[in-house]
Amino acid sequence: QVQLVESGGGLVQPEGSLRLSCAASRNIFTFNFMGWYRQAPGKERELVARITSGGSTVYADSVKGRFTISRDNAKNTVYLQMNSLKPEDTAVYYCYADRPISGRSWGQGTQVTVSS
Repeated sequence: QVQLVESGGGLVQPEGSLRLSCAASRNIFTFNFMGWYRQAPGKERELVARITSGGSTVYADSVKGRFTISRDNAKNTVYLQMNSLKPEDTAVYYCYADRPISGRSWGQGTQVTVSS
């Protein structure tokens, strides 16, 4: 099993920025996918962004042009840079990792609140 630890959440004003980090307990080089989901109160969990082992990325339409996902294999860490934040981005953000055979692992989640 791989442990994923998120950090970087918090309270930010609209149009502000935050960077989330997800540190894995083992080498991420062979992970098929890593990424972020989010879940707002009363809503289903939705994919925000993901990145493959080769660096290809996918984003939800609602965050395209504002969020950037990246990975640092040397640090076993995936990042989510969030700019131009909106109140509707308020949610708990969860990091995940998909590994061959072992399947999906989740982090514990980090709260992001966008409010003035």
